[in-house]
Amino acid sequence: MQFSTNVAAMIEGLNMVTRAIPARAAREIFNGVLIQSDEDAVVLTCSDGALNIQTRVEAEIKEAGSVVLPGRLMNDLVRRLPQGVMSVTVGENERATVRCLSSRSNLVAFNAMEYPVLGDDPTENVIRLPMNSLHRMISGSWFAQATDESRKILTGTLFDIREDRLSLVALDGFRMAIQKQNGSFEGGAKKIVVPGRVINEINKILPDQEESCELRFDSGYLSLSFGGTKVSTVLMKGEFIDYERIVPGAFATEILVNRQAMMDAIDRASLVAKEGKNNLIRLNIGENSVTISSKAEMGDVREEVSAAVVGAPLEIAFNAKYIIDVIRNVEEDELCMKFNSPVNPCVIVSKENDSFLYLVLPVRIF
Repeated sequence: MQFSTNVAAMIEGLNMVTRAIPARAAREIFNGVLIQSDEDAVVLTCSDGALNIQTRVEAEIKEAGSVVLPGRLMNDLVRRLPQGVMSVTVGENERATVRCLSSRSNLVAFNAMEYPVLGDDPTENVIRLPMNSLHRMISGSWFAQATDESRKILTGTLFDIREDRLSLVALDGFRMAIQKQNGSFEGGAKKIVVPGRVINEINKILPDQEESCELRFDSGYLSLSFGGTKVSTVLMKGEFIDYERIVPGAFATEILVNRQAMMDAIDRASLVAKEGKNNLIRLNIGENSVTISSKAEMGDVREEVSAAVVGAPLEIAFNAKYIIDVIRNVEEDELCMKFNSPVNPCVIVSKENDSFLYLVLPVRIF
Protein backbone atom coordinates (compact mmCIF):
# COMPACT_ATOMS: atom_id res chain seq x y z
CA MET A 1 0.00 0.00 0.00
CA GLN A 2 1.24 3.49 -0.84
CA PHE A 3 -0.45 6.88 -0.76
CA SER A 4 0.27 10.57 -0.24
CA THR A 5 -1.92 13.26 1.30
CA ASN A 6 -1.86 16.70 2.87
CA VAL A 7 -0.56 16.72 6.45
CA ALA A 8 -3.32 19.09 7.67
CA ALA A 9 -6.03 16.85 6.19
CA MET A 10 -4.54 13.77 7.82
CA ILE A 11 -4.31 15.56 11.18
CA GLU A 12 -8.00 16.48 10.97
CA GLY A 13 -8.96 12.93 10.05
CA LEU A 14 -6.89 11.28 12.78
CA ASN A 15 -8.14 13.74 15.41
CA MET A 16 -11.67 12.74 14.42
CA VAL A 17 -11.37 8.95 14.45
CA THR A 18 -8.94 8.37 17.32
CA ARG A 19 -11.65 9.58 19.72
CA ALA A 20 -13.03 6.04 19.43
CA ILE A 21 -9.83 4.43 20.74
CA PRO A 22 -10.63 3.22 24.27
CA ALA A 23 -8.54 4.17 27.30
CA ARG A 24 -8.10 0.47 28.01
CA ALA A 25 -8.60 -1.66 24.94
CA ALA A 26 -10.20 -5.08 25.37
CA ARG A 27 -8.07 -6.20 22.41
CA GLU A 28 -4.72 -4.83 21.30
CA ILE A 29 -5.99 -4.29 17.74
CA PHE A 30 -8.42 -1.62 19.03
CA ASN A 31 -5.41 0.61 19.78
CA GLY A 32 -4.86 0.88 16.04
CA VAL A 33 -6.25 2.96 13.20
CA LEU A 34 -7.45 1.06 10.14
CA ILE A 35 -6.39 2.79 6.89
CA GLN A 36 -8.02 1.63 3.64
CA SER A 37 -7.57 3.00 0.14
CA ASP A 38 -10.70 4.08 -1.76
CA GLU A 39 -10.17 5.59 -5.24
CA ASP A 40 -9.09 9.20 -4.49
CA ALA A 41 -9.09 8.92 -0.67
CA VAL A 42 -8.05 6.88 2.30
CA VAL A 43 -10.71 5.83 4.81
CA LEU A 44 -9.64 6.00 8.47
CA THR A 45 -11.46 3.90 11.07
CA CYS A 46 -11.09 3.53 14.84
CA SER A 47 -13.28 1.40 17.08
CA ASP A 48 -13.61 0.05 20.60
CA GLY A 49 -15.98 -2.73 19.54
CA ALA A 50 -19.14 -0.75 20.36
CA LEU A 51 -18.30 2.70 18.97
CA ASN A 52 -16.95 3.10 15.44
CA ILE A 53 -15.76 6.43 13.92
CA GLN A 54 -14.83 6.54 10.24
CA THR A 55 -13.83 9.42 7.98
CA ARG A 56 -12.42 10.01 4.50
CA VAL A 57 -9.22 11.91 3.75
CA GLU A 58 -8.46 12.94 0.18
CA ALA A 59 -5.28 11.24 -1.04
CA GLU A 60 -3.34 10.18 -4.10
CA ILE A 61 -3.40 6.40 -4.14
CA LYS A 62 -0.26 4.97 -5.72
CA GLU A 63 -0.82 1.39 -4.58
CA ALA A 64 -4.17 0.21 -3.21
CA GLY A 65 -4.37 -1.69 0.04
CA SER A 66 -5.14 -1.53 3.73
CA VAL A 67 -3.20 -1.54 6.98
CA VAL A 68 -3.58 -1.02 10.72
CA LEU A 69 -1.11 1.37 12.35
CA PRO A 70 -0.74 2.36 16.04
CA GLY A 71 -3.54 4.93 16.39
CA ARG A 72 -2.39 7.39 19.02
CA LEU A 73 1.25 7.12 17.95
CA MET A 74 0.29 7.83 14.34
CA ASN A 75 -1.79 10.80 15.45
CA ASP A 76 1.00 12.24 17.60
CA LEU A 77 3.56 11.74 14.83
CA VAL A 78 1.53 13.39 12.07
CA ARG A 79 0.69 16.39 14.29
CA ARG A 80 4.42 17.02 14.61
CA LEU A 81 5.21 16.81 10.91
CA PRO A 82 5.99 19.97 8.94
CA GLN A 83 3.15 21.34 6.84
CA GLY A 84 3.04 19.97 3.30
CA VAL A 85 2.56 16.58 1.68
CA MET A 86 3.21 13.33 3.53
CA SER A 87 3.44 9.82 2.15
CA VAL A 88 2.84 6.41 3.70
CA THR A 89 4.40 3.26 2.26
CA VAL A 90 3.61 -0.18 3.68
CA GLY A 91 6.23 -2.81 2.94
CA GLU A 92 6.17 -6.56 3.30
CA ASN A 93 8.32 -6.40 6.43
CA GLU A 94 5.45 -5.43 8.77
CA ARG A 95 6.63 -1.83 8.72
CA ALA A 96 5.05 1.37 7.43
CA THR A 97 7.27 4.30 6.45
CA VAL A 98 5.91 7.82 6.93
CA ARG A 99 7.77 10.54 5.01
CA CYS A 100 7.37 14.32 4.90
CA LEU A 101 10.10 16.53 3.45
CA SER A 102 13.28 15.49 5.33
CA SER A 103 11.38 13.53 8.01
CA ARG A 104 11.14 9.73 7.90
CA SER A 105 9.59 7.42 10.51
CA ASN A 106 8.92 3.69 10.59
CA LEU A 107 5.89 2.27 12.40
CA VAL A 108 4.84 -1.30 13.10
CA ALA A 109 2.09 -2.37 10.67
CA PHE A 110 -0.65 -4.89 11.47
CA ASN A 111 -2.77 -7.00 9.15
CA ALA A 112 -6.00 -5.13 8.31
CA MET A 113 -7.89 -8.45 8.09
CA GLU A 114 -7.58 -8.76 11.87
CA TYR A 115 -9.40 -5.46 12.51
CA PRO A 116 -13.05 -6.06 13.56
CA VAL A 117 -15.60 -3.53 12.32
CA LEU A 118 -19.29 -3.08 13.08
CA GLY A 119 -21.89 -4.44 10.68
CA ASP A 120 -23.53 -2.81 7.68
CA ASP A 121 -25.60 0.36 8.09
CA PRO A 122 -29.23 -0.26 9.09
CA THR A 123 -31.82 0.34 6.37
CA GLU A 124 -34.93 -0.17 8.50
CA ASN A 125 -35.27 3.44 9.71
CA VAL A 126 -33.75 6.58 8.18
CA ILE A 127 -34.24 10.19 9.32
CA ARG A 128 -32.53 13.38 8.17
CA LEU A 129 -32.20 16.75 9.86
CA PRO A 130 -29.82 19.73 9.76
CA MET A 131 -26.51 19.17 11.53
CA ASN A 132 -26.88 22.39 13.51
CA SER A 133 -30.28 21.24 14.80
CA LEU A 134 -28.90 17.93 16.05
CA HIS A 135 -25.87 19.74 17.48
CA ARG A 136 -28.16 22.13 19.39
CA MET A 137 -30.22 19.25 20.75
CA ILE A 138 -27.22 17.27 21.94
CA SER A 139 -25.46 20.32 23.41
CA GLY A 140 -28.61 21.22 25.34
CA SER A 141 -29.25 17.78 26.83
CA TRP A 142 -26.13 15.62 27.20
CA PHE A 143 -25.12 17.17 30.55
CA ALA A 144 -28.16 15.59 32.25
CA GLN A 145 -27.09 12.02 31.45
CA ALA A 146 -26.52 9.91 34.55
CA THR A 147 -23.00 8.89 35.53
CA ASP A 148 -24.10 6.26 38.06
CA GLU A 149 -23.74 2.84 36.45
CA SER A 150 -26.31 1.34 38.84
CA ARG A 151 -29.03 2.57 36.46
CA LYS A 152 -27.11 2.02 33.27
CA ILE A 153 -29.92 2.89 30.85
CA LEU A 154 -29.90 6.47 32.22
CA THR A 155 -26.23 6.92 31.25
CA GLY A 156 -27.49 7.22 27.67
CA THR A 157 -29.75 9.65 25.81
CA LEU A 158 -33.21 8.66 24.62
CA PHE A 159 -34.11 9.44 21.00
CA ASP A 160 -37.93 9.59 20.99
CA ILE A 161 -38.86 9.64 17.30
CA ARG A 162 -42.39 10.40 16.16
CA GLU A 163 -43.79 11.34 12.77
CA ASP A 164 -43.78 15.08 13.47
CA ARG A 165 -41.11 15.45 16.17
CA LEU A 166 -37.75 14.21 17.40
CA SER A 167 -37.03 14.54 21.13
CA LEU A 168 -33.71 13.94 22.88
CA VAL A 169 -34.13 13.15 26.58
CA ALA A 170 -31.48 12.81 29.29
CA LEU A 171 -32.05 12.52 33.04
CA ASP A 172 -30.06 11.48 36.09
CA GLY A 173 -32.58 11.49 38.93
CA PHE A 174 -31.90 15.12 39.89
CA ARG A 175 -32.69 16.91 36.63
CA MET A 176 -34.07 16.19 33.19
CA ALA A 177 -33.30 17.81 29.83
CA ILE A 178 -35.58 17.53 26.80
CA GLN A 179 -34.66 19.02 23.43
CA LYS A 180 -37.20 18.91 20.60
CA GLN A 181 -37.10 19.32 16.84
CA ASN A 182 -40.28 19.45 14.80
CA GLY A 183 -40.22 17.95 11.32
CA SER A 184 -41.37 15.06 9.19
CA PHE A 185 -39.90 11.76 10.36
CA GLU A 186 -41.44 8.83 8.54
CA GLY A 187 -41.66 5.28 9.80
CA GLY A 188 -43.85 5.63 12.88
CA ALA A 189 -42.96 6.06 16.54
CA LYS A 190 -39.61 4.66 17.64
CA LYS A 191 -37.51 4.92 20.79
CA ILE A 192 -33.79 4.15 20.95
CA VAL A 193 -31.16 4.86 23.63
CA VAL A 194 -27.71 5.98 22.48
CA PRO A 195 -24.77 5.40 24.89
CA GLY A 196 -23.57 8.48 26.74
CA ARG A 197 -20.00 8.16 25.50
CA VAL A 198 -21.22 8.18 21.90
CA ILE A 199 -23.38 11.25 22.54
CA ASN A 200 -20.40 13.05 24.08
CA GLU A 201 -18.18 12.27 21.08
CA ILE A 202 -20.85 13.31 18.57
CA ASN A 203 -21.25 16.58 20.46
CA LYS A 204 -17.52 17.27 19.96
CA ILE A 205 -17.20 16.39 16.27
CA LEU A 206 -20.60 17.24 14.72
CA PRO A 207 -20.27 20.52 12.77
CA ASP A 208 -22.63 23.35 13.67
CA GLN A 209 -23.72 23.75 10.04
CA GLU A 210 -27.00 23.86 8.11
CA GLU A 211 -26.24 20.86 5.87
CA SER A 212 -28.19 17.70 6.65
CA CYS A 213 -26.97 14.64 8.48
CA GLU A 214 -28.50 11.16 8.26
CA LEU A 215 -29.43 8.81 11.07
CA ARG A 216 -29.96 5.12 10.26
CA PHE A 217 -31.03 2.72 12.99
CA ASP A 218 -32.72 -0.53 13.90
CA SER A 219 -33.40 -2.15 17.26
CA GLY A 220 -29.74 -2.64 18.10
CA TYR A 221 -27.56 -0.41 15.96
CA LEU A 222 -27.26 3.25 14.91
CA SER A 223 -25.15 5.08 12.34
CA LEU A 224 -24.85 8.85 11.92
CA SER A 225 -23.40 10.18 8.66
CA PHE A 226 -22.33 13.75 7.94
CA GLY A 227 -19.89 15.01 5.32
CA GLY A 228 -17.34 12.26 4.84
CA THR A 229 -17.65 11.01 8.42
CA LYS A 230 -19.72 8.21 9.93
CA VAL A 231 -20.25 7.38 13.61
CA SER A 232 -21.66 3.92 14.33
CA THR A 233 -22.64 2.40 17.63
CA VAL A 234 -24.40 -0.45 19.36
CA LEU A 235 -27.57 0.84 21.06
CA MET A 236 -28.32 0.39 24.75
CA LYS A 237 -30.83 -2.25 25.81
CA GLY A 238 -33.47 -1.69 28.47
CA GLU A 239 -36.56 0.37 29.25
CA PHE A 240 -36.06 4.12 29.56
CA ILE A 241 -38.15 6.03 32.10
CA ASP A 242 -41.57 7.27 30.92
CA TYR A 243 -40.31 10.84 31.03
CA GLU A 244 -43.58 12.51 30.01
CA ARG A 245 -45.28 11.36 33.23
CA ILE A 246 -42.68 13.25 35.31
CA VAL A 247 -43.65 16.67 33.96
CA PRO A 248 -46.44 18.40 35.97
CA GLY A 249 -49.52 19.41 34.04
CA ALA A 250 -50.24 22.66 35.93
CA PHE A 251 -48.33 25.15 38.08
CA ALA A 252 -49.07 27.43 41.02
CA THR A 253 -46.28 29.96 40.39
CA GLU A 254 -44.62 31.16 37.20
CA ILE A 255 -41.87 33.72 36.74
CA LEU A 256 -40.30 35.42 33.73
CA VAL A 257 -36.83 36.79 34.44
CA ASN A 258 -33.79 37.99 32.50
CA ARG A 259 -31.69 34.89 31.95
CA GLN A 260 -28.28 36.56 32.23
CA ALA A 261 -29.22 38.47 35.38
CA MET A 262 -30.52 35.27 36.98
CA MET A 263 -27.45 33.32 35.89
CA ASP A 264 -25.05 35.94 37.28
CA ALA A 265 -26.88 36.12 40.61
CA ILE A 266 -26.97 32.34 41.07
CA ASP A 267 -23.34 32.08 40.00
CA ARG A 268 -22.26 34.53 42.69
CA ALA A 269 -24.42 32.81 45.32
CA SER A 270 -22.92 29.47 44.36
CA LEU A 271 -19.43 30.66 45.35
CA VAL A 272 -20.47 30.61 49.00
CA ALA A 273 -22.78 27.62 48.55
CA LYS A 274 -19.79 25.51 47.45
CA GLU A 275 -18.22 26.11 50.85
CA GLY A 276 -21.22 24.51 52.57
CA LYS A 277 -22.06 20.83 52.98
CA ASN A 278 -24.81 20.62 50.36
CA ASN A 279 -24.05 23.36 47.77
CA LEU A 280 -27.46 24.86 48.52
CA ILE A 281 -28.99 28.07 47.16
CA ARG A 282 -32.45 29.41 48.02
CA LEU A 283 -34.91 31.21 45.76
CA ASN A 284 -37.49 33.38 47.50
CA ILE A 285 -40.14 34.42 44.96
CA GLY A 286 -42.05 37.58 45.87
CA GLU A 287 -44.52 39.81 44.03
CA ASN A 288 -42.13 41.22 41.42
CA SER A 289 -38.68 39.86 42.24
CA VAL A 290 -36.68 36.76 43.10
CA THR A 291 -34.21 36.81 45.99
CA ILE A 292 -31.33 34.36 45.65
CA SER A 293 -29.38 33.56 48.80
CA SER A 294 -26.76 31.16 50.12
CA LYS A 295 -25.07 30.72 53.48
CA ALA A 296 -22.07 28.78 54.74
CA GLU A 297 -19.47 29.07 57.49
CA MET A 298 -17.31 31.22 55.19
CA GLY A 299 -20.04 33.84 54.62
CA ASP A 300 -23.38 34.50 52.96
CA VAL A 301 -24.74 36.06 49.74
CA ARG A 302 -28.06 37.76 49.00
CA GLU A 303 -29.04 38.79 45.46
CA GLU A 304 -32.29 40.29 44.17
CA VAL A 305 -33.43 40.05 40.54
CA SER A 306 -36.52 41.73 39.08
CA ALA A 307 -39.08 39.32 37.65
CA ALA A 308 -42.61 39.13 36.32
CA VAL A 309 -44.37 36.85 38.79
CA VAL A 310 -47.74 35.15 38.36
CA GLY A 311 -49.19 33.13 41.23
CA ALA A 312 -48.37 32.50 44.87
CA PRO A 313 -45.11 33.49 46.60
CA LEU A 314 -42.70 30.61 47.15
CA GLU A 315 -39.43 29.72 48.84
CA ILE A 316 -37.55 26.82 47.26
CA ALA A 317 -33.96 25.52 47.36
CA PHE A 318 -31.73 23.81 44.80
CA ASN A 319 -28.31 22.28 44.46
CA ALA A 320 -26.46 25.17 42.80
CA LYS A 321 -24.71 22.97 40.23
CA TYR A 322 -27.93 21.45 38.91
CA ILE A 323 -29.77 24.73 38.41
CA ILE A 324 -26.68 26.42 36.89
CA ASP A 325 -26.20 23.57 34.39
CA VAL A 326 -29.76 24.06 33.18
CA ILE A 327 -29.77 27.86 32.96
CA ARG A 328 -26.42 27.86 31.17
CA ASN A 329 -27.98 25.82 28.35
CA VAL A 330 -30.97 28.12 27.81
CA GLU A 331 -30.21 30.29 24.78
CA GLU A 332 -33.16 32.69 25.09
CA ASP A 333 -32.88 36.12 26.73
CA GLU A 334 -35.72 35.46 29.17
CA LEU A 335 -36.06 32.55 31.51
CA CYS A 336 -39.50 31.06 32.06
CA MET A 337 -39.59 29.09 35.33
CA LYS A 338 -42.63 27.25 36.72
CA PHE A 339 -43.21 25.93 40.27
CA ASN A 340 -45.80 24.19 42.42
CA SER A 341 -44.31 23.84 45.91
CA PRO A 342 -40.97 23.68 47.74
CA VAL A 343 -40.87 19.89 47.24
CA ASN A 344 -42.06 19.68 43.63
CA PRO A 345 -39.75 20.07 40.63
CA CYS A 346 -39.08 23.35 38.88
CA VAL A 347 -39.78 23.30 35.15
CA ILE A 348 -38.00 25.66 32.75
CA VAL A 349 -39.44 26.02 29.26
CA SER A 350 -39.05 28.20 26.21
CA LYS A 351 -41.08 31.41 26.22
CA GLU A 352 -41.14 31.43 22.41
CA ASN A 353 -41.83 27.79 21.40
CA ASP A 354 -41.70 24.20 22.66
CA SER A 355 -38.10 23.52 21.59
CA PHE A 356 -36.90 22.55 25.08
CA LEU A 357 -37.98 21.64 28.59
CA TYR A 358 -35.81 21.30 31.68
CA LEU A 359 -36.82 19.90 35.04
CA VAL A 360 -34.82 20.29 38.27
CA LEU A 361 -35.67 18.64 41.59
CA PRO A 362 -35.48 20.91 44.66
CA VAL A 363 -33.70 20.22 47.92
CA ARG A 364 -35.96 19.97 50.99
CA ILE A 365 -35.41 22.77 53.46
CA PHE A 366 -36.53 22.94 57.09
